[in-house]
Amino acid sequence: MLLLKNNPMKKIYSIVTLCFLSISISGIAQETEPKTGHTNTNKFKQLKDEFATPNSQHTASGAPGVNYTQQKVDYKMDIILDDANQKLSGDESIVYHNNSTDNLQYLWVQLDQNKRALDSKSPDIKGGGPEILYSPEKFAADFIDKPFDGGFNIIHVKDAKGNDLSYKINQTMMRIELPKPLASGKKFQFQIKWWYNINNHVPQRDRSGYEHFDQDGNNLYVIAQFYPRLAVYNNVEGWQNMQFWGRSEFALEFGDFLVNITTPKDHILNATGVLTNAKKVLTKTQLERLEQAKTSFDKPVIIVSQEEAIEAEKKNSTETKTWSFDAKNVRDFAFASSRKFIWDGMAVDINGKTVMAYSLYPKEGNPLWEEYSTKVVAHTLKEYSSYTFDYPYHKAISVHSKNQGMEYPQICWNYGRPRPDGTYDDRTRDAMIGVITHEVGHNFFPMIVNSDERQWTWMDEGLNSFVETLTEISFDENFNTGNLPKDIIPYMDGDQSNISPIMTQGDNVHQFGPNAYTKPAAGLYLLRETIMGHELFDYAFKTYANRWKFKHPTPEDFFRTMEDASAVDLDWFWRGWFYTTDFNDIGVKSVNQYRVTSKPTQDIIKLAKKYGIPVEQIRPGIYLSTDPETEGEPKTPMDIALLKDYIDTNYENVADAEIPGYFYEITFEKPGGLVMPIIVEYTYEDGSKDSKTYPAQIWSKNDKEVNKVVASKKAIASIQIDPNLETADVNVENNVWPRAEQSEFDKKKEELAKE
Repeated sequence: MLLLKNNPMKKIYSIVTLCFLSISISGIAQETEPKTGHTNTNKFKQLKDEFATPNSQHTASGAPGVNYTQQKVDYKMDIILDDANQKLSGDESIVYHNNSTDNLQYLWVQLDQNKRALDSKSPDIKGGGPEILYSPEKFAADFIDKPFDGGFNIIHVKDAKGNDLSYKINQTMMRIELPKPLASGKKFQFQIKWWYNINNHVPQRDRSGYEHFDQDGNNLYVIAQFYPRLAVYNNVEGWQNMQFWGRSEFALEFGDFLVNITTPKDHILNATGVLTNAKKVLTKTQLERLEQAKTSFDKPVIIVSQEEAIEAEKKNSTETKTWSFDAKNVRDFAFASSRKFIWDGMAVDINGKTVMAYSLYPKEGNPLWEEYSTKVVAHTLKEYSSYTFDYPYHKAISVHSKNQGMEYPQICWNYGRPRPDGTYDDRTRDAMIGVITHEVGHNFFPMIVNSDERQWTWMDEGLNSFVETLTEISFDENFNTGNLPKDIIPYMDGDQSNISPIMTQGDNVHQFGPNAYTKPAAGLYLLRETIMGHELFDYAFKTYANRWKFKHPTPEDFFRTMEDASAVDLDWFWRGWFYTTDFNDIGVKSVNQYRVTSKPTQDIIKLAKKYGIPVEQIRPGIYLSTDPETEGEPKTPMDIALLKDYIDTNYENVADAEIPGYFYEITFEKPGGLVMPIIVEYTYEDGSKDSKTYPAQIWSKNDKEVNKVVASKKAIASIQIDPNLETADVNVENNVWPRAEQSEFDKKKEELAKE
């Protein structure tokens, strides 16, 4: 350790270095170049032009402002599930609360089931050739079956007094004309009565519908987007009434729900909200098991057993029963129902509050589901709560449904089915764990942090996939999440004509999965692990989640909050990773080794002659030179009297071994468009290693290449950039010096391509 002496009488020398030389030569070159003007194209330019102007609702800090408002919509519904005819009927009463400062002339209602109407335009906008492989169901659906009539049949729309209201249906949206403008602070009550034919969701992998089991003749229903739902009205979009084409999901208002669902008497059903009439719909034994589950924190309790479900499958009751649910402050409602359901549950301690984790699954899901599903739900609730806020609802349900992966408040549908003999491989198990983690995690994004999925898919899918990644790794440190920076390399290195910036409306993106899920998740992982660090990132991310829970955030609210709460300028990262399709490629262009000398180098002598300075007038100094050693020159820096005199005068406890004896000028190049930190691992001749991360701002003055002078006590044998593939570098061939060392990187690249 070098300790500076407290010596005010320090000797001062004029030390000429190659730094001076490079500045001078650069200045000479600039004099001969033609002068042309340009705008600010620096990658570190602030995002003033791209960001929406902050206001008193969405502030410059990224927080909701003093004038922030959002609407509230309450629903009372009576629903009938006709299992014999696969038909759903509903009669709903809606109370719309206008909390905005605007007077509203009409209301917009979403009719998402109209995507399956006979006159739907959704099939017509899809292009492309035939698929390589068809399942029998998919082939029949595409080429044999008649078009399925699954759209809403609106029986009537009336006001609270029973008067007909005028309305206009435009595909998946319905405009309801108000008798008079709805003033700020007022509410309007009306009713909609409707029905539709329930679709078989399996062939087209629809979000909602039923699966039919030929072996026992039963259906398993996962029902969502099943009722006319109010669109969002806010100060950013006004009415969010973009059509539902089938991909980009939903923007919804929060409200309270009272829902009665009538099903066959032998069905087991669960849904969003509190089951308020459990004593009427469950047997005494089921109630006792349910109460037992509420105190079991270490393992699930079977509430409806497989044996009981198999017995129910044999019957087909013509009697009915009605399930009643009360859901407060949720943005949507969904339910699952079947006589095939096994039901288990366990309690989860969320900072002293008991939350229930449940699973519903047919026997076709066992033994996999009984072993893992509810445990994964419990783990997910704990982990997400630690990164965001305590889970505020009383339960979370995982429902097994073929080919599904879909989320709603407190309930979600998930795939992962063993072979018919009950066996399964690790891939099936991990896929099931992954989808349950992801869909349960959606309770936080966007069911609570309520971003606009129709506009910005990444705000719910990407943020959720990021926390999913952390949750899966904590479940199993070797879990292959598929969301790490190394996983996105093939996508980012792909055909630019088939890649879209993340900041693209969801219906218009190429490669939807990598764009909306993997790349945002990998970017946030990179921010946390490499750029910001856990402490700064986690604090800022939790700040965003808490600021915007039960509210409608925009992308700018997220970007601004992450900077506001961390004091880290990230505009360069948002611009590159989210607003462009640039990729990262950083390499070692060249390495020059220097020695220390007391004699002026040839470069200094040439420069002195250029400016008419006699060589003998060059002051004594310490020089770094690439010239070969000559006889009589010092062998180490401490052999130079000038340096030795200075060290002896100004430092204590100095041994010769502490003075660097090796000096390298390393030129890093950046063929890629993204700016990223330079993560470097130095390996010395004795086999030891050192790592150094140069912040991304190192590229702020030169976007193509930068030089660094590295001094070392030991000779450097090799240099390796991004050894752990942290920055999604698409080209590892230029990451190693000397180039002969790159074979291990080639192996990594090949392994990555196979994955």
